[in-house]
Amino acid sequence: MDLAFTPLQDELRAQARGFLESTPEPSWSQLAELGWTGASVAEEHGGAGLTFLEEAVLHEEAGRALLHAPLWSTSCLLPFLPADDQAAVAAGDASWTVALAPLVPDLDTATHVAIVGGDTVWKLDGADRETLATADATRPLGVVSGGEPGRALCSSEVLPALRTRSLAILSLEAAAVGARALELAVAYAKERTQFGRPIGSYQAVSHPLASSYTELELARSLAWWAAWCVAHDDAEAPVAAAAARAEAADAAVAACERAIQTHGGIGFTWEHVLHRLYKRALGIQSWEASSAQLRAEVASELLDTA
Repeated sequence: MDLAFTPLQDELRAQARGFLESTPEPSWSQLAELGWTGASVAEEHGGAGLTFLEEAVLHEEAGRALLHAPLWSTSCLLPFLPADDQAAVAAGDASWTVALAPLVPDLDTATHVAIVGGDTVWKLDGADRETLATADATRPLGVVSGGEPGRALCSSEVLPALRTRSLAILSLEAAAVGARALELAVAYAKERTQFGRPIGSYQAVSHPLASSYTELELARSLAWWAAWCVAHDDAEAPVAAAAARAEAADAAVAACERAIQTHGGIGFTWEHVLHRLYKRALGIQSWEASSAQLRAEVASELLDTA
């Protein structure tokens, strides 16, 4: 495992961060023009032919920017789609979400919905969609009703791998959300003065932020371990993704809470970004499985292979 980012990955990160700072609400076609939607799609299908590690850079930056687009939900299913569907995603003509539970993510922005029926994953045709009011406005949830299975997309045997990709992506997002919250808190603690000195000089402020730094560094390491395992189809990918999602989500929630406390009253205002970071962190933490459940999966795997 190479622990250093490549020049391509560094350049991709700089480009992604700069674009999302200047264009906070990009369209799906704009993301396609940049090559994000087809980053890991083969070149013969119109993609960039990169690996999941390059795609992971984009997911990390998307989390940091609280991107409101079906990038996560599409990326989970993308490698298992037929070649024509992968090409449509790469071109920006299609995006996907998967209805695996009553609440479906990205239902307001995804153009297609996939469902599981028997031993097959199908495209859902003719269904009604209802987007619900959720705490995190950048990642709405919804429900689908009616409709019927259309054409077959892939075997349902891909579901464990799809879940692993989902957990890995969410861990990358969470680590980035927590890092941004910590950056805001540290900057504020340096400039806000009380009793003639920056509040960051007081241990009651600095020590919790230092704890978040150590927690987030561990979380990010686990997230990139999970990304590496997914990229190389490593046998440890499921346990790596579960460990990463559990640690990263908890670290992000704690970092957001400490950042809000550091900011004091301004941290609770609607105009400040912290409440949106906090809501995304809470959403990731609660999605599909709790951190305790994921840690139980890791423990079970370790004990079974001991």
